[in-house]
Amino acid sequence: MPETSQLPPPISPLSSGQDQPFLHFEGVGQVFKSRSGGFEALRNINLTVSRGEFVCVIGHSGCGKSTLLNMVSGFLHPTSGSVTMQGAAIESPGPDRMVVFQNYSLLPWKTVRQNVELAVKAARPELDPASSRQVVEHHLEMVHLSNAADQRPGQISGGMKQRVAIARALAVSPAVLVLDEPFGALDAITKEELQEELLAIWREQKPTVLMITHDIDEALFLADRVVMMTNGPAAGIGEILEVPFERPRRYEAIQVDPRYGQLRNHALDFLYRRFAHDVD
Repeated sequence: MPETSQLPPPISPLSSGQDQPFLHFEGVGQVFKSRSGGFEALRNINLTVSRGEFVCVIGHSGCGKSTLLNMVSGFLHPTSGSVTMQGAAIESPGPDRMVVFQNYSLLPWKTVRQNVELAVKAARPELDPASSRQVVEHHLEMVHLSNAADQRPGQISGGMKQRVAIARALAVSPAVLVLDEPFGALDAITKEELQEELLAIWREQKPTVLMITHDIDEALFLADRVVMMTNGPAAGIGEILEVPFERPRRYEAIQVDPRYGQLRNHALDFLYRRFAHDVD
């Protein structure tokens, strides 16, 4: 298998301006229209994410986590404020920002390899067939799916399907990887394995990652920072936790670190005690 350095270069982000914040939310608000009037989902969101940073967003259902990520993905425009990438407003979806959903979103009539190939061919038409194959095979190997490349989604497990979805997203070499609770439907053992694989891939490619999770332990294991949302309506950023653990990380090592328990208890206090009265 070729070395990563021999792979075709990644897709450039929206703008090449080096003096601008990489990803920036400024005064972002979102109001959805409803029969009874307007529903204010988000209010005055201000957040800057650095290039290559891994950020987890955590909060109760209905706090606007998915709304934030939909703005980064280009599926939704803020009602007020702006979401920019290197100074350029995010107006629409693009291959420089790839999304991995909880439900995999694979084409069932295509093989594992073909599902990844489709994304590479659509997002990187400049690649010749040999380079395209090289990218696909490299990313299947990264997620340990080379032996299952000719199987269809119905023939593989949930964990393997999520590996396909991750390989498909990363094979495009996006500048930003958006993860919407990608491990939420998996069993604990598979979930931990995929978390460690995701970190290994992130260390190699270093995309900027924005990930939604309800799992505090997952957030503390994966993230550089954990953004904790207040409850909706008019949800905002309540606190941001800086995660101090050195990389590369292992669950066993960070769980015996006294800071882990302190951070976990602080997050639990914020999410499940200070805002418990707002949750149905």
